[in-house]
Amino acid sequence: MKEDSALIQETLQGSPVAFGRLVEKYQDRLYNTMLHFVGDAEETMDVVQEAFVHAYLNLSSFQGESAFYTWLYRIAFNIAATYHRRKKPVQSIDRLYAETGQESPDPGHSPAHRVEQEERSQKVRQAIAMLSEDHRAVLVLRDLDGYTYEEIAQILGIPIGTVRSRLHRARLELRDKLKTSESDLL
Repeated sequence: MKEDSALIQETLQGSPVAFGRLVEKYQDRLYNTMLHFVGDAEETMDVVQEAFVHAYLNLSSFQGESAFYTWLYRIAFNIAATYHRRKKPVQSIDRLYAETGQESPDPGHSPAHRVEQEERSQKVRQAIAMLSEDHRAVLVLRDLDGYTYEEIAQILGIPIGTVRSRLHRARLELRDKLKTSESDLL
């Protein structure tokens, strides 16, 4: 974007205020996207902060071939993946919703319906958390964040065909995990 390019140039010319504007513009969007991948609010804040520091320190290497946010997201994704590899087992996504208060129930439904809906959502979050890192990344980017295949390929640095196949496998794996968790209850 033109505005981003101007802010990047100002930052490279020594204006930290310009980079502050980039942070303000993208911090919430990056946090919300990474929260789906990381699954822990506190760890997500660390990832986002580290991503902005890394971006600031390496801004001169940004070539403008992609949007600034795409470049920033790729940095954050790589940092999150590193955190994730260092910190096995996978954090529960349930904790994310407990900490952030997201997914408030619809007041128009009965309490029983809300409980049932929350249980279903919890199962989906748990199943997503059990997916491999590669599968979880494409699934979150496409189905939760709404990115196009091209954008996902650019963010993850993989071919579009790989995005499509990983997404297909991720959806199949998610379906199988949900069927397994449903049959465990019966």
